[in-house]
Amino acid sequence: MMKTLFLQAPSFEGFDGGAGARYQARREIKSFWYPTWLAQPAALVEGSKLVDAPPHRQSMADVLPMAKSHDLVVMHTSSPSFGSDVKVAKAMKDANPNLKVGFVGAKVAVEPDQSLASAPVLDFVARNEFDYTIKEIAEGRDFAAIDGISYRDANGKIVHNAERAMIENFDALPFVSEVYKRDLKIENYFIGYLKHPYISIYTGRGCKSRCTFCLWPQTVGGHRYRTRSPQHVAAEIAWAQKAFPQVKEFFFDDDTFTDDLPRAEAIARELGKLGVTWSCNAKANVPRETLKVLKDNGLRLLLVGYESGNQKILHNIKKGMLVDVAKKFTKDCHELGIAIHGTFILGLPGETKETIEETIKFATQINPHTIQVSLAAPYPGTHLYKQALENGWLDIANAELVDEHGVQMAPLHYPHLSHSEIYHSVEDFYKRFYFRAGKIGSIVGEMVRSPDMMKRRLREGVEFFQFLRERKNQQLAG
Repeated sequence: MMKTLFLQAPSFEGFDGGAGARYQARREIKSFWYPTWLAQPAALVEGSKLVDAPPHRQSMADVLPMAKSHDLVVMHTSSPSFGSDVKVAKAMKDANPNLKVGFVGAKVAVEPDQSLASAPVLDFVARNEFDYTIKEIAEGRDFAAIDGISYRDANGKIVHNAERAMIENFDALPFVSEVYKRDLKIENYFIGYLKHPYISIYTGRGCKSRCTFCLWPQTVGGHRYRTRSPQHVAAEIAWAQKAFPQVKEFFFDDDTFTDDLPRAEAIARELGKLGVTWSCNAKANVPRETLKVLKDNGLRLLLVGYESGNQKILHNIKKGMLVDVAKKFTKDCHELGIAIHGTFILGLPGETKETIEETIKFATQINPHTIQVSLAAPYPGTHLYKQALENGWLDIANAELVDEHGVQMAPLHYPHLSHSEIYHSVEDFYKRFYFRAGKIGSIVGEMVRSPDMMKRRLREGVEFFQFLRERKNQQLAG
């Protein structure tokens, strides 16, 4: 077995490029997702080490010496971080010319030719679902015999091996939480709407929804929801309870944990026996009777992608969601005492000044506990990216997804709506949602009841106002 380093490389200050991140960027409030997509193959490779540099504040000076003590480095990359990641890979290869370096992630899965051609330092890229692919590479097998990779042969020609079959038996995979325990400091992972410290894992991969913008199902996970058994999930949570007694919340990061309602209820009942607090991703169509089962068995919060309050935009992006259904679902959650972190996207196809206003009003009306407002990001490999190129919504001058500081940009524009109008609507959205008497009152009440929440909200407030100030400075500079 090759001595293998799994690396989330140093990047922009505060950059959340972890493979659990839906958008690789600096946040308005600093947050870090677990590098679960790297932890899973790391669990398969005996003697490996996982290094997640950004949340552990590790610099190139910290990471570079590891090149000499390893035979293989596997780095997770993304469209926003690719250029920076290639520089790290080159520095490590310069330090150890015998080192094998490969990239994984959606970027290289959909652009293997371009990725290898633009980065001669790379020995290979692993496409699609890469867990067992990396295990076979670490075992020292000949590249020609490994499904799911693209690499250069002895003549320098780029070769694409056959696709690897998707994983079907997820219960056969080892627990990622064991790698967290071995290699990560969990207190360094922080998400504003989750209790701290938290742990995030997957109970399955794939999403049957066809949202045109969503990265993972269209590039790596697929549209078939392949899952672990409720008993296997409960066994990992029970193990993690003992390994991490300080954990206050478990989060299930499946694209849509509620895609399979009977299974979601079965997992909830297992978690209820363990007495844990947990949260998950959900679509805004879960029936009240299922919500009650989940709540009665420890569910605290749902992360819900509303995206827009305009029905036509939801149709345009193939969300498969009706605004009225989302309203009823949200009302049910409020009545049952389930908190919601609602996510919204501005700049999707069909967006106008009027639809932005409609979405802001929708958000304030349904009133989730907290929100995240992102800019439509046409990642390569998504239908949105293809649409943007075909319709001229994406031009080369604004094609980057983040700026030089790692802050998310507005890459799309329309004849009736400019980049800057979309970009600056984010600030307006946040201000109008949070700077309301009722919302301010609920946040203050939360702080008064909990000293820990007082410290958290004050820190987040400082970061949020700093975020707004940076955006204002960028506007003045532009």
